[in-house]
Amino acid sequence: MKSNAAWQVCFLVVFVGYIFIWAMLPTKVYKNTWTPKLNKNLNSTYFREQGTNLLLFSFPIMLLAVLGCVHLHFKTKSNSPSNWRCFRPMRRPAMVMAPLGIVNAVELAFAAMFVALLIWSLANYLYISFGNLHMHTTGEKVWQAKFRSVSLRLGYIGNTCWAFLFFPVTRGSSLLPLVGLTSESSIKYHIWLGHVSNFLFAVHSVGFIIYWWAMTDQMYLMLQWSSTYLSNVAGVIAFVLSLGMWVTSFDRVRRKAFEVFFYVHHLYVLFVFFYMFHVGVAYLCLILPGIFLFIIDRYLRFLQSRRKSRLVSTRLLPNGTMELTFSKSPELSYTPTSVLFLHVPSVCKLQWHPFTVTSNSNLEPQTLSVAIKSQGSWTQKLYTQLSSFDHLEVSTEGPYGPASSHFLSHESLVMISGGSGITPFISILRQIIHKTTTGSTIKAPNILLISTFKNTTDLRMLDLLLPLSGTPLDLSNLQLQIEAYITRETEKPVEDSKKQIQTKLLKPNPLDSPISPVLGKNSWLCLAVIISSSFVLFLISLGLVTRYHIYPVERRKDNYHYSFKILWDMFLVCSSIFVAASVVFLWQKRKISAEEKQIQNVDFAIPTMSPASWLCTRDTELESLPHQSLVQSTKVHFGARPDVKSILLECKGSDVGVLVCGPKSMRHDVAKICASGSAKNLHFESISFSW
Repeated sequence: MKSNAAWQVCFLVVFVGYIFIWAMLPTKVYKNTWTPKLNKNLNSTYFREQGTNLLLFSFPIMLLAVLGCVHLHFKTKSNSPSNWRCFRPMRRPAMVMAPLGIVNAVELAFAAMFVALLIWSLANYLYISFGNLHMHTTGEKVWQAKFRSVSLRLGYIGNTCWAFLFFPVTRGSSLLPLVGLTSESSIKYHIWLGHVSNFLFAVHSVGFIIYWWAMTDQMYLMLQWSSTYLSNVAGVIAFVLSLGMWVTSFDRVRRKAFEVFFYVHHLYVLFVFFYMFHVGVAYLCLILPGIFLFIIDRYLRFLQSRRKSRLVSTRLLPNGTMELTFSKSPELSYTPTSVLFLHVPSVCKLQWHPFTVTSNSNLEPQTLSVAIKSQGSWTQKLYTQLSSFDHLEVSTEGPYGPASSHFLSHESLVMISGGSGITPFISILRQIIHKTTTGSTIKAPNILLISTFKNTTDLRMLDLLLPLSGTPLDLSNLQLQIEAYITRETEKPVEDSKKQIQTKLLKPNPLDSPISPVLGKNSWLCLAVIISSSFVLFLISLGLVTRYHIYPVERRKDNYHYSFKILWDMFLVCSSIFVAASVVFLWQKRKISAEEKQIQNVDFAIPTMSPASWLCTRDTELESLPHQSLVQSTKVHFGARPDVKSILLECKGSDVGVLVCGPKSMRHDVAKICASGSAKNLHFESISFSW
């Protein structure tokens, strides 16, 4: 506990210092007092105008990322539980409203502070600018100069948003786990920052169009690519690209035309490219950490996705749900509610889709399973191919999940799901089953699972609660109650004997490999090596290029094309990451390949009856079922919906964890109940994978 506290204090000091620098950046003190001294000491012939910003804005985050990797390595090795219990009151829902969704007190406080930072920055920028107005053209009026200044400073504020934009979408981030977040749970922060930054960039761009066109008649400046300063035409191209990404990212467009959103959003690569030419090397250093860490993560994901994963079996449910079971390395460990990204070239050569991991790495050390509900064209094609083929080529990325599991720390758990929303709870149940089966000293919580389904066929989702293979399970110590609600059927239908679960064992391909950690069993330490070595390599190479290639030209008073400096920065960032990550990856790949040769094929016992089948045919002998405890714990309600409010308010105990996964309306309703003053013992957490 003392070591964890020391780590947290260290992280807090660095982060507070980093935010303090951002708060000081737009002030007169920073511009008139700090900047001359910093430039004198830091802007050497090796880094020129980038020296100050590299130290103040890039180095702290890179240091946090490396220290975070080291901390997570020791935390994983010690299996220490998450210590977020003291923050639970602050993580209660504080606001439930569209379009923000469910926002807890911590998120609300940080959002308020971030908005305050933006307002503070804009106010200081304008205060300094209005006090030292420069007339860019003859006859320019004061109000026109102020209009131009406001438009320019709004771009500065948008750049502040961009400094944090890439952190939430870095899937293998070492920063997000430090505050109890995952990439999937923090996507909403990326959405918020994206909307704010795009709005600011739009106002910035429109403002300059008005200034150049209507005020000063200098529209030709929009097409200017200066050799001595920033490129205006690059900013115009970036603005057009950002408009396309912004329009297609709105909720209505994204849900109705996801593929349009998916493909258009990949224009971010071109946007970043032209955006860098527009902001210049000095301001590039302000947003460099987020982009740097994202490129590392993206390259490692690319390396992992090049391997074909060994798909060993599938379970096809009558309602269109599939459970895909892969072979995995015993060294691969993950936590409940993790997500695995799948790519099936025979279905679509470009698309990757995230799916919830239903297996448990302790209960099933050699296999990893994901559950997929056939709802869209991609999943429907996948279901058809799994029904017809005896082998399928699949690539995977991940799994990605929280650094530690905190579900066992509650006295009791109430898990509320709608339809396929039950899938993340399957992994939680299997984790608890493992703890009760192995005789763990940690007391398992009492569990109430409330699942809502449309039809009886959807009830077959309960068949996925227990694994297809593994050691015999003893559920006698599991305090589990399942309340299943069928909303569109008023009575129990006659069981259709033809609609049985299909369990298929697929033919192995010698070229396929078990899913393994991309950087081996000490992945966090390896990631720390990659981050630190690639950043140091970037600094060394940048210093050498600047000192021995750029500086001699500028010392002769010749013009070194400004855009070439930006190209050098981009090239050195990418090449440094490529070299460092490739060396570590290839070094670990040799070890992983040696371990994979020892992994044997997994044998599966195909069940003849399932719990959900028994629920619809009460005349079946109970003794013939392999999982009696699960069957006895389940009660099915036909033609009804759960009275969630009454159920939650009747929950006893001082510490009741409430997990919900399902439609947005369901999540919002449960959040409002938990936020009410009459439910102080309820600790809410929403699990949502809808982007």
